[in-house]
Amino acid sequence: MRPPAMVMAAFDASGVIAWHGAGEPRLDGAPVTRETVFRIASMTKSFLAATALALAESGTLDLSAGIDRYLPGVRFLHRGVEQRVTVADLLANRSGMPEDNAWADRQLGASIDYIASLFAEGIELAVAPGVRFQYSNLGMSLVGRVIESIVGRPIEEEIRARFLDPLGLSHTRFAREDYPAGTDIAHGFRSFDEGATFVPEPFIGEGALAAIGGLFSTVDDIARWGWFLASAFTDSPLKPELLSARGRIEMQRAHTPIPVPQPTAHRDLQSLGYGLGLIASYDRALGPIVDHSGGLPGFSSNMRWHTDSGIGIVAFGNSDACRAETLAVAAHAEVMAAAAVPPLTVRPWPLALEAGELLDDLLRDGGALTEAARVTSANFFADAPDEIRRRRVAALLAEVGDPTTPMPFATRIIGASDAAHLRWRIDCERGALVCDIRLIGLNEPLVQSLTVAIADDAGRAPRTGEPGLQVLSAVVLDGASIS
Repeated sequence: MRPPAMVMAAFDASGVIAWHGAGEPRLDGAPVTRETVFRIASMTKSFLAATALALAESGTLDLSAGIDRYLPGVRFLHRGVEQRVTVADLLANRSGMPEDNAWADRQLGASIDYIASLFAEGIELAVAPGVRFQYSNLGMSLVGRVIESIVGRPIEEEIRARFLDPLGLSHTRFAREDYPAGTDIAHGFRSFDEGATFVPEPFIGEGALAAIGGLFSTVDDIARWGWFLASAFTDSPLKPELLSARGRIEMQRAHTPIPVPQPTAHRDLQSLGYGLGLIASYDRALGPIVDHSGGLPGFSSNMRWHTDSGIGIVAFGNSDACRAETLAVAAHAEVMAAAAVPPLTVRPWPLALEAGELLDDLLRDGGALTEAARVTSANFFADAPDEIRRRRVAALLAEVGDPTTPMPFATRIIGASDAAHLRWRIDCERGALVCDIRLIGLNEPLVQSLTVAIADDAGRAPRTGEPGLQVLSAVVLDGASIS
């Protein structure tokens, strides 16, 4: 079901590279534009988490501390026993507080005094802290209160000073009243008849829970925010003085496992977990993905990016009856496929390439692998003596035939799972062999293992299959990518 208005944008390091919009943000005849402001709801949590990480880096906030260090009197109970809940537990949605979306959506404008009163006699936890993922808006709002207790000003002001202003996110604000008169702000709508009709949804005010869902923004601003976070995985992270690359990576790695959903036409997840204000997943086709959705009565949003390339999608809609996440997932998969982006790009250690080529020569020529002793670790020949390895390779060659005239080694590299691994192919008369080496990361890396197997029909993996090695990356050699 399509909302009254939606806008979607693809982005990379340069900003928005393509966008599309449709509909009317207020159902008043005016079309949606790239500059239309939408409420982004829970995507606000990434700004909250980044602020907490920045304070942790400055030494003013201890994420491992119990929440009561900063907010005396806040108590958590599980089966009648008081529990210690840390700031990190709240940020990673593993505090034990139950899922509260339906309730919290209507509490965004609640007063600080009211929310504080809820904790006066203790909050009952559904499970013990640290045991299970449960999405708690109320719990994460406490992080905002912690930050306010440290910095002495509202969390909205702290987020603006630390990130919105320095990153030039001038169209990202916490209140409609903060925008100039005439700003194109989308109104929220709801539908109770599958989109046949829409009814206006009043804006929920900005109050004690604004830090977990109050922001308004545009696709360009969120694209810039997404790249700021994604750039942590590059050699030149954007504005490291705001938050280190390490801090941003902490936000974007899984801290609390989430059950993996069933595959869809555009998404097939191998792993899924909540990070700190963001969700981290590994898609079997696309590779590592970070995202977060937002939803309030009248609004739906999603931002996502591929951490290896930084290519991402921002999607906004002004009805919660339409899930922006579904649109963003499909659009992201299509953009990644059109750009032929590999799941991962790996730069192998120089010795992995050197050792791979040396072992390749010896395997093809039938030479003694002991000639590669200088690049192998002490266990290499103890685990499998040279004569045993050569006998096993000879048995494989008896099935696939002798190696043919080789193409250059670099062109036969299949991929790698990380810098300490390399896989390549040896073409033979009636098939091919697939070779894998794994290195130990000493001061001078050395090859600790070598496996040789008959290749499958595609010539890219062992015929018998190996769990965990089915998705291999593009390998970069001297700036050029090969697959």
